[in-house]
Amino acid sequence: MSELSLFFAQNVASDVTEDFIVSARFKDADGAPVAWQLRSMTEDENQECRKAATRKVKGKNGMYTPEIEPNEYMAKLMSASVVYPDLKNAELQKSYGVMGAESLLRKMLLPGEFAALGERVQELNGFNRDMNELVNEVKN
Repeated sequence: MSELSLFFAQNVASDVTEDFIVSARFKDADGAPVAWQLRSMTEDENQECRKAATRKVKGKNGMYTPEIEPNEYMAKLMSASVVYPDLKNAELQKSYGVMGAESLLRKMLLPGEFAALGERVQELNGFNRDMNELVNEVKN
């Protein structure tokens, strides 16, 4: 196997999924906390989230510039990474009186839970690694 073949699509680990307990408030029949299932995403999916959270803002001389709303981007990133529970389920949204996956997340979770989920989603998608860490890891 050539060195280049290590980068071929069939030799790369695909989507990473993991269970994560977002909150002890969601319990199964036995009273144990229910884990949410999270997945990693591709850069194409990340760009879709970023684009959906970008607005054109009028600046000097009437020029419009794109601006990413960070809270909206983070909510979109999180909802795209959650596999279970199905945040797009109409019954689940109806039970919280909202429409849309991002609105559902904001309604379901306490602020600390929302932040913990966001942090875990970022880590799962590789946002937690500093470039210097990666360089040092490769050197060793």
